[in-house]
Amino acid sequence: MIDEEITLMNRFNNFNRDNPEVYELFKRFTFQAINKGHTRLSAWMIANRIRWETQIETVNDDYKIGNDYIALYSRKFMKDYPEHDGFFRTKPMKRL
Repeated sequence: MIDEEITLMNRFNNFNRDNPEVYELFKRFTFQAINKGHTRLSAWMIANRIRWETQIETVNDDYKIGNDYIALYSRKFMKDYPEHDGFFRTKPMKRL
């Protein structure tokens, strides 16, 4: 079980490294919500907005964001911006 979790984190890190635009969009849409006064939001909402924007609204490449990565993006955001710790509701994760 732990090997699968390590693999998930490795896959996420590789995806994030190879697709930095995804995290840039995640931050952009999250800050949009924060600037509109939201104090909590679903990371799934942000991920689905990224999917919408890249598949419907633009002619750019769409990003295949794995559902397994959504919780990791929310944690990354809150780690990178500790002043917004708690913005995304998270559940305890197994060891990564």
